[in-house]
This record gives sequence, C-alpha cells and structure tokens, in this order.
Amino acid sequence: MNCLNAFKAPARALAALALLTGSANASAGTYEDRFAAFLRDPAHFAYAPMEPVAGAARYRPLPAATRPSLRREALDQAEAYAAASRSSALLIWQGGKLQTARYFGGTSAATPLVSKSLAKPLTAIVIGRAIALGRIKGLDQPIGEIITELNGQPKGAILVRHLLDMRSGLLDQGFSPDPDHPWNRAYLDPDHGNYIVRSYPLIDPPGSRYAYANAPSELIALLIERATGRRYAEFVGSEVLKPIGAAGGAVWINRPGGLAHSGCCMTLPAESWLRLGILLLNDGKAGSRRLLPRGYVRQMRTGTAQNPSYGLGLWLGQPYRQRRGFGAPDAPGPKVLHSAPYLDPDLFLFDGNSNQTVHISPRHQLIVLRMGETPPKEPEWDNAYLPNLLIGAMGKR
Repeated sequence: MNCLNAFKAPARALAALALLTGSANASAGTYEDRFAAFLRDPAHFAYAPMEPVAGAARYRPLPAATRPSLRREALDQAEAYAAASRSSALLIWQGGKLQTARYFGGTSAATPLVSKSLAKPLTAIVIGRAIALGRIKGLDQPIGEIITELNGQPKGAILVRHLLDMRSGLLDQGFSPDPDHPWNRAYLDPDHGNYIVRSYPLIDPPGSRYAYANAPSELIALLIERATGRRYAEFVGSEVLKPIGAAGGAVWINRPGGLAHSGCCMTLPAESWLRLGILLLNDGKAGSRRLLPRGYVRQMRTGTAQNPSYGLGLWLGQPYRQRRGFGAPDAPGPKVLHSAPYLDPDLFLFDGNSNQTVHISPRHQLIVLRMGETPPKEPEWDNAYLPNLLIGAMGKR
C-alpha cells in the first residue's frame, strides 16, 4: 500500500477537525511546549508531526564496486576519520559505483537520517523541477505572483532565486531565548509559513545583501504548494525521489495537515542524499530523463557578488577560504575549517549543521557523503580532508 495515499485521508480529516475545533489557546500551548523542548536540547529536538515522503516503489541500492577504484589505504583512512568524527554514515561514490558504504552505531542503510540544512539544496532542486514542469516561470519570478497576499508588498518583490541564494532581505539567522523572537516563531509556530509571510522582518532590499537564514528556505514549501497545488511532501517524492530511484522518508510539518518545513527537518536514508548529488553531477538528468532545466545546475553552482562562496543552496569550493562561515563573508560567527584548497577547484557541496556534508567533484566523478552527530572539538573537523584525501588517492594502487 502506498504510504502517501494512506496518509492523505487522515491528514485531511485532521486538518478539517483542527479548523473546526482548534483554538488560539491550543496553538499557544503547542508552541510553548515546542519552545521549551527546543531550549532544553536544540541539537536533538524531536520533530512532530511528520508527513511521509514517498520514494521509489521498487527501490534498488546503488551498485557497489567489486574492486575499488580508490586506494584501499585511503578508503581505510576515510573510514577512520568518519568514525572518529561521530559519524552515522560515510558513503564514497566514484565512477558510477559505491566504493564504500560504512554505517556506525545503530545506523543502517535503511535508517532515515535527519538532514538539517542538507534540505536547503533540496529546495533548489525542487524549484528547478517546478520550473521544468512550467509551474514556476523561472528564478526571476517575484514570489508575490505566487504567494498572492504578498503582491504589492515589499516581500512580494523577493525573487524566487533570492530564497535560494540567501539574498531575500529577510532577517539573518541567529539564536534567542525569547519565545516571541522571530527566529523562534518562524521555526516552531504551528502556522510558521503564515508567520514568515506576515511578520518575519524584511531588513534589506531583496537582492542587495547575503544573509543566511532558515526563513527563506521555509517559504519554498509554501511556494511549491501554491504554484503546483500539491503537498510539498508529495511533490518531493513524486517529482524528485522516485525518478532518481531514491528511498523515501518523512518531513516535519507544523501541524496535522499543515505546511512542511522545507528549510530543514527532512529525514531520508543516506543513499537518498547521495543520489541527489548524483543528479547534480549528471546535470539534472536521471538516466535519459531530464528533471531540471538545461543550465539550471550551472546556476546552482554560481555564486553571487554578495557571497561568491554560495550559489542556489550549494556551497562552492572556490574562492578558497581557510575558514568559511555560514553568514556573509568576513561576518563574525563560527567558521568551518578548510585546511587546504580543494584539489578539484570546481567542487561544490551540500553543507548542513553538525557537518552534514555531500562533497561533489565533477572533475573526478566523486561524491563523498558524511552524516552524523556534531564532531568532537578536538581534533577539529576539516571540510577539505575527506575529498582531498580521496582525490589524491585516485590512480594509486
């Protein structure tokens, strides 16, 4: 039985019931409970409720290499590095085959893993698919044409691309213990999409400044649902995961029948994230089928004047920065170590909180995925170590 179809009927019933019997007090109680749980342990906040995201009906694992194309010593070093870094999964794919697939602790190939901000490049892929289907005009369409209550409002001038390249003009991401702060409301409110539309601060003219935040990515789910008339989870499953042969999972929704959190909070097995990297490595094609418009992946891999290191949901290997933050270049805040320039200057990556990474090297047809807990402070996580180790080992036996 299709788990998505099984979910739809009760979800609609629950949504109708909420409209009939819900109250402001109930919503406030839900928010207060979520906020208290988030403050207690933000790193292990439990997402609920979740909506199923369907994957391929006849799932088949990626083919594994019978004889690795990479030097065994380098693969062993990569596995040791991942183990010491509190990883849950390490997948190394090169030349069309898995060179190694290591899972740690209680994780297995079937375990849905929390994506954190790996969900952000997924939003760019989803937008590209909607453009290919003709449901969104293009990256330069103002969002007020789709989220019509914003038409004529300052936020309505935000372009679709601005939600993806973090130049929306919306308030930068941060942390606050104040329950009424916009950062908390945009993340935890049982109606977070409408909160972002109505109340999340626009502090700069759209397109004028890079400002990394969850709020712009969270608007992608609303944009997709308005543009396509389909649930975000259903669209991701049917239009992205199924065509690339990926296993499904689930996504956090703000309330039963409510809006998905597209900026984070998607759970999928590790190999599904790897397959998304393969899709981009293949210029948006799954086999002979084109899912993304021609030239779209190139746009995803192109930085902006405001931040040359960030494209559409993707981080770029060049220009080299030994320490690169998630905020604007040279802005204060935590920085991720890159001990050396990437050996493939065209490398790009998914990069999420707790060093969830999917490094993609076009030159070497290499993808390196690491997911797991936040690595120990000592030795410090090095974003360049794994891809450079493996690229350096190519052709060496």
